[in-house]
Amino acid sequence: MSKSEHFGVNRWRRFDDWDERPLRLDNFAKDDPRNGFSAMNGSNDPASSVRCSGGSITEMDGTAADEFDIIDLFIARYHLDPDRVEEAMALPSAEVARMLVDMNVPRERLVRLAHGMTPAKLAEVVAHLNAMEIAFAYAKMRARATPGNQAHVTNAKDDPLQLAADAATAVAFGFDEIETTMRVSRNAWSNALACCVGSSVGRAGTLFQCSSEEAEELQIGMAGFTSYAETVSVYGTEKSFIDGDDTPWSKAFLAAAYASRGIKMRCTSGAAAELLMGFHEAKSLLYLEARCLCMQRAMGVQGTQNGGIDGAPLASSITGGVRELMAENLIAVWLDLECASGNDARSSESEIRIGAKILPFLIAGSDLICSGFGSILKYDNSFNPSSFNGEELEDYLVLQRDFEADGGLTPRGEDELLSIRRRAVDAIAAVFEELDLGSPDDDMKGSVVAASGSQDTRSYLPGEVSDISGGISERCITVLDVIRALHTRGFVEEAENLLFLVKLRLSGDYLQTSAVIRGGHVISAINDPNAYDGPGSGYRLSAERRAEIAAIRGELDQREVLRAEASFAAAEQQRIAYRTMGPAQRGADDSEVVIGLSPAFGTQLFRTLAGHSLADVLRAVGDGVAEEGGTARFVRFTHTADTSFLGLSAAGLSGSGVGIGLQAKGTAVIHQRDRLPHNNLELFSNAPITTLDHYRALGRNAVRYAAGRDVEPVVVPTNGEALGARYHARVALIYAIETGLTSDGAVPQDIGIDFLGKQTGGARP
Repeated sequence: MSKSEHFGVNRWRRFDDWDERPLRLDNFAKDDPRNGFSAMNGSNDPASSVRCSGGSITEMDGTAADEFDIIDLFIARYHLDPDRVEEAMALPSAEVARMLVDMNVPRERLVRLAHGMTPAKLAEVVAHLNAMEIAFAYAKMRARATPGNQAHVTNAKDDPLQLAADAATAVAFGFDEIETTMRVSRNAWSNALACCVGSSVGRAGTLFQCSSEEAEELQIGMAGFTSYAETVSVYGTEKSFIDGDDTPWSKAFLAAAYASRGIKMRCTSGAAAELLMGFHEAKSLLYLEARCLCMQRAMGVQGTQNGGIDGAPLASSITGGVRELMAENLIAVWLDLECASGNDARSSESEIRIGAKILPFLIAGSDLICSGFGSILKYDNSFNPSSFNGEELEDYLVLQRDFEADGGLTPRGEDELLSIRRRAVDAIAAVFEELDLGSPDDDMKGSVVAASGSQDTRSYLPGEVSDISGGISERCITVLDVIRALHTRGFVEEAENLLFLVKLRLSGDYLQTSAVIRGGHVISAINDPNAYDGPGSGYRLSAERRAEIAAIRGELDQREVLRAEASFAAAEQQRIAYRTMGPAQRGADDSEVVIGLSPAFGTQLFRTLAGHSLADVLRAVGDGVAEEGGTARFVRFTHTADTSFLGLSAAGLSGSGVGIGLQAKGTAVIHQRDRLPHNNLELFSNAPITTLDHYRALGRNAVRYAAGRDVEPVVVPTNGEALGARYHARVALIYAIETGLTSDGAVPQDIGIDFLGKQTGGARP
């Protein structure tokens, strides 16, 4: 019989606790290279190799030219530079990996070498890097210096009023790009028009995409509603490519079609797509993605949407999968492509895993840290929930502040956002009325302005939207009609903002690699190159940008703490009066317990961290002392504000030799004369969850210690609350108020207490 059986135990209960964690909703795949479950260094990955003859590639990664599939052929013809392959392929992969993390090796040299490397070589090199090294190399190799971000703006109803309001909100938060899609495919035109209008509110230059079927998406772009596209998908195996979307040549043609009309464009790939489609050829995720990225560079596109994308949850289930997602993004920027670095599809139910996944790109920076941050709520995200959604947007803003890292977003105030949403709803309503597409009433508009998500709105339903969308398409309404409608109805600034984008399309300026529009100007890898060569170089927060990132909700300073406390002062004066009685002397009554008050107690501070009136706390402690037959004396100390020394000083004056130290924030201690300062009898350190009944018990126990009776220490129960995270900033500010009132050698003062009102009550422990 085992010991577990002997004790009647068949499971450690910690596993029961773990079973309730969100992590247990995740699935994890065993390593299985034969069936495609291999993040890097797959058993079927080819060794890197290349042969050239007469300026042509005759063999690549172990495959002769006459056996090339369509992907090999495209890469060999249009990606590999015959003049560079000999030098690049001759370098040992480990040496190139060291060059990627060597700040003394210029980015330009590494980009040139990448143009002479085969997919297998690129994968071999980055596989030498651990996660920290990949993040460092990414910071060095990304194309544009200034980081940016992209938002998803969708909703479950395809409601154009909400789309316009949410697009304007995303613009206000600082997203450089906005992407929408729809729940009902025929609503594409309405969604595009609504987001186009919403994205023009507040500032000019936010790029916009409507993710639809490729032919229709191109038509929407030709009508002028969209300014970029990124749903031109490529795959790492021939069968996936043919089964998914044609050939590399057809994709290249589509990319050229977008560019010819001034529409910024990047391709989409990402690890595990081939595994999801069943055509993985038993090769690793990284090798297949290296093929995809080489194809994208060969197509001449300026960038890529990379880092797993829809396959990220599957990639993340594989050992080393998240490291692989980082590695494929590194290959993307190494190839000199703009990188919208994934972090869109939510890859886990664990918030810890999600936060860890975003961190390398937040601190390294990226052209677009998320290729779709869900600026709306999870249930409204028609792409499926992103790594971060509207619920977590404020968490992300705080992450920027924590690391002093520019994640592309800026905190905004409540009044500002409400005004922007109202403006956007009025603008789209005006366009609908002017173009005879609809007449939303005030109730519809008002519900959207205040709504957090579509469950809060009383606006358009998907079927009604379909009629609007059909009207836009059938009547061939274009962005110029929308600009005219806005201007006619008095939305001149919004009309000018949209016209600004149309003019930029004509110039083609934002077709440059990694181009976004900030302050009315295009910034890209051309005029804002990432020139990182060690500490102090590359992108650094300006003082102005740092101030923007720091200005989150909930910031405290001492003035705010004092202002809040002052609001309680009048009510407290109705409960208690303090009378200074003169210098305190040592007592002679052996039943006496001195209660030592901190300097700001009842003078500048009036509530504990739990929200208890200080009058109620003193009444509770005094009642506890009296219940055990003791006598309470109150003394204010101003030579110290420290809890332990307040208690020890109180004990030194107490006739019984036992004293209580009590800070205004509610921290308390029972101390005894002649004990070491921090060797107290009992400590109540969790002030935010200490009740009045606990303070009453504190008073009782002090008398019991003084009388030498048996004492059961009072325990303030916790449920694992992160009390430090909730209160430490406030505690430090409060304690600074206390210490600011101290004076070395100050004489303690007896304080007379008059209770003027009833106790407000406290919860039982």
